Amino acid sequence: MLCLFSAKGGVGCSVAAAATAGISSRRAPTLLVDLHGELSSILGLEPAADGLSGWFQTEAAAPDLLRRLEVPVTDRLSLLPNGGRRSLGAPDRYQLLADLLRVEQRQVVVDVGTLGLSAVPLVAQASRSVLVTRACYLALRAAQSGPSPDHVLLVREAGRALNANDVAVAIGAPVAAVVPWDPAVARAVDAGVLLRRLPRSLNSLEAVL
Repeated sequence: MLCLFSAKGGVGCSVAAAATAGISSRRAPTLLVDLHGELSSILGLEPAADGLSGWFQTEAAAPDLLRRLEVPVTDRLSLLPNGGRRSLGAPDRYQLLADLLRVEQRQVVVDVGTLGLSAVPLVAQASRSVLVTRACYLALRAAQSGPSPDHVLLVREAGRALNANDVAVAIGAPVAAVVPWDPAVARAVDAGVLLRRLPRSLNSLEAVL
């Protein structure tokens, strides 16, 4: 289970999760889990009426319900959608989700987004956790008070004073991949073709798998 999370909104965590899952599905069947609530739109899918946000709120969270909530994206990639609103659940429900995903036979990529401390049980169970950030002082400061990642995915912007080494030192984790800010990514998302026409700038995401 690979968990991608961010400490500050707008850094590209959900797009990175979607693209990483797409790359993963080239190797093996993959399940993409949407905790942040944006992946259906990013993948060009109709918003799902039911999803994790509802599962989090049910009194008896039946494990088999998760499989019934899945939406096919390709023949090797499925999405466990959010269901239209942010998935805010109790820590024990995140722990249950982590336990269920940890025994999943497929590759699992989780977009944790900015859920922060409430999702620590999930991030802690990941085989690899990745902080998605830009080389921004405010983003790095916020990340220092959140979960400790195994690796960092740096979205590089022109003109930033901080570099990958500065980010690694500030976070206390190595930078696994650097993705340049690329308008082609925004165009692919807007057109709903991110996975069908994955911009070359996102190929470096393979390093986080």
